[in-house]
Amino acid sequence: MALSRIWAAFILISIVVAGIRYVFVPADKEIFGQMVTGKAGDTVRIAAPVVAGVGSAGVAGRTDSAKGPGAGVAGPVGAAGVAGSAAAAGAAQGYVVQKADGLIETCKNAVTLALGLIGIMAVFMGLVTIAEAAGGMRWLARVTGPFFSKLFPDVPKGHPAMGHMVMNFSANLLGLDNAATPFALKAMDSLQEINPHPETASNSQIMFLCLHASGLQVIPVSMIALRASMHAPDPTDIFVPIVIATFITTVASMCIVAAWQRINVFQPAILLWVGGISVIITALVLYLRSLTADHVQVFSRALSGGIILLIFFLIVGAAVYKKIDIFGAFVQGAKGGFDTAVRIIPYLVGMLAAISLLRVSGTFDTVMGGIRHLASAFGADTRWVDGMPTALIKPLTSAGARGMLVDTMHTFGPDSFAARLSGIMQGSSETVFYVVAVYFGSVAVRNTRYAIPAMLLAEVVSVLSSIFLCYLFFGK
Repeated sequence: MALSRIWAAFILISIVVAGIRYVFVPADKEIFGQMVTGKAGDTVRIAAPVVAGVGSAGVAGRTDSAKGPGAGVAGPVGAAGVAGSAAAAGAAQGYVVQKADGLIETCKNAVTLALGLIGIMAVFMGLVTIAEAAGGMRWLARVTGPFFSKLFPDVPKGHPAMGHMVMNFSANLLGLDNAATPFALKAMDSLQEINPHPETASNSQIMFLCLHASGLQVIPVSMIALRASMHAPDPTDIFVPIVIATFITTVASMCIVAAWQRINVFQPAILLWVGGISVIITALVLYLRSLTADHVQVFSRALSGGIILLIFFLIVGAAVYKKIDIFGAFVQGAKGGFDTAVRIIPYLVGMLAAISLLRVSGTFDTVMGGIRHLASAFGADTRWVDGMPTALIKPLTSAGARGMLVDTMHTFGPDSFAARLSGIMQGSSETVFYVVAVYFGSVAVRNTRYAIPAMLLAEVVSVLSSIFLCYLFFGK
């Protein structure tokens, strides 16, 4: 089972890397404590003296002369990513600030995250139940049938799962993350109903999750807002690259899974729908490009909120017309949202715990050093390497990738090549292992088959296209 092997590999690799650091790096004698009980922001004493410009991997360093939690450090950033200083080599005791939570804190946060989903999932799953009772899902299934029936040949014609998937893709397209998650969970539940082997991922479930993980969107509001908060002169300048990159990733995901499932993507129905979506995206991009940064955010918020309220209006209006017990249907669906949120807790805790060990162990710093060395050996431009931490973290944790993005903007500046590349990467794909843990966990699927390799291949396409587009738009 792919998920079990990857989970075990994360844990074993992180412990081996931590053991190597403990034995061979004098400054890392606290590594095991950091991995288990450490918290982001903790001050950790370095066992060995700090030499100017050198410290422990992936942390901010300081000396005894500045022991406060927010103390700044003057001095260059060393190869390991730490700023350190000392009055003289070997003359001062060093400290580092832990950037990621350890195992215990991560497990607490995972449960808090799952419980935080209850309210929003209850609302939207209640809404979906009303739509089902009013026949809305079957209507959506008929409308999109010519396209989705080609990509999901195992789903019966007119099945509600088609409508759930359309709602999810539409929410993703408009950047409505809060709505996309409940719709995706409902879609997985519907697809599980027709899964002949309940503990094994079906072809339809894999295709759906790979398309969902590609994160197709045309309004990257959060990325624009984040760049604006970092005082970027033009927060919207990565808007077009993000839209192009996420569209490339979505098409790549479709083609990768279609090749695995031997689906012909050159069928007229598929080509027409993909072409039509391309035209709509292009038109919206051109319109938004004509707006200022403030107007883009205002328009995006208005469109996003308006779409949600329109969905509520149409569903409730149809239910009133059909004389459905609206509140009864809502309560029934809301109960399902609560049950689903609780059911995913074990899967979420397990995956995030493994990711925590992988991050705190310093594995990413080791990988980054290898990438930089390899690029330098071939004489290639290495500016893109500074943006890669976001790409490496993104398949594991969205919050961690966002943290890496913020750190990159702080370090190199919001308009630097590295910061723009990190922003494009952050906005052009979803979190692979979070998606697998949550959505397959919600339906108790343990054998994910080729879902993770397919998503990771699409992630590689996302990274490569992001690098290409960043050089194309900002490489000079």
